[in-house]
Amino acid sequence: MPVVDQRSAPRTPRRRPAPRPAAAKGPPPRSRMHGLWPYALIAPAVGGMLYLLAYPLVRAVLISFQDFRLRQLIAGDAEFVGLRNYRTLLSDPRFWEVVRRTFLFMAINVALIMVIATLVALMVERLGRIGRTVVLSSLVLAWAMPVVAATTVFQWLFHSEFGIVNWSLTSLGFESFDRYPWFADGTAAFAILVTLIVWQSVPFAAITLYSALTTVPLELYESARLDGAGAGRVFRSVTFPMLRPIFLLVISLEVIWTFKAFVQIWVMTRGGPGDATTILPVYAVQTALSGQRYDLGSAASMVTVVLMSGVLVLYFRQMLRQEDETR
Repeated sequence: MPVVDQRSAPRTPRRRPAPRPAAAKGPPPRSRMHGLWPYALIAPAVGGMLYLLAYPLVRAVLISFQDFRLRQLIAGDAEFVGLRNYRTLLSDPRFWEVVRRTFLFMAINVALIMVIATLVALMVERLGRIGRTVVLSSLVLAWAMPVVAATTVFQWLFHSEFGIVNWSLTSLGFESFDRYPWFADGTAAFAILVTLIVWQSVPFAAITLYSALTTVPLELYESARLDGAGAGRVFRSVTFPMLRPIFLLVISLEVIWTFKAFVQIWVMTRGGPGDATTILPVYAVQTALSGQRYDLGSAASMVTVVLMSGVLVLYFRQMLRQEDETR
């Protein structure tokens, strides 16, 4: 058998392996730390909010279920008594008188604020550029005034000896108002507080409603006027239906702000004379500080929150029901 020389034999070329397709380049995988970075940025704000808002609320709830007076405040050995504080509170006739006065105070303030703010917003919409600038600037300045400063100004306005109100009425011939003690009369003190809170609250409501009015298409007003609708009919059929959500929002905020009004009353009258200007927040502070019954004061605060939430829930349900009926 012939021997074949391997060196002289023809060699078959080797096939090179086909190149592998390059992997598609995409965005690099996000690291876990990179995904948590946004949460780390907002964590201080969330933690501060929880500490300033949630912790006092939880603490007040706990105190309302404890026997918490001056000794417990110092020693820290308060014991839980269940619903005893709430039973004591709800069986107090003075508490229910304060609740009635609180709802009356809230209803009067919210009604006056919404009526005056709506009229001011409609007026600003019809003013020229200069008049609109003057009115809006005045509203912003009144809104920006600190609450304590505004309350002090009203105290001096109605001062019995040096107040400009008594001086003006006396100059007009009403001699009975010479050195008239406004804050010694319960009805007068109540009316002054209503005036103060309305004066402080109208700017926000008026500016908000005016901003909403600028979004209503002018074609709707023109069509309504061509159909012979007057100003009142235009407001009821065009303006109010278009701005119903804004009215709902403003009324809700005003209910909250007037229901928990405290600084104005505490600075001006401290709830007096008698209980003529005492509403639930003032009653809670009076109970906690004057009687050193921090447990009853916390219970009154919790009842205030529940009542205010109930009012808002009922109002929202009524508004939503009306919207469903109009659809």
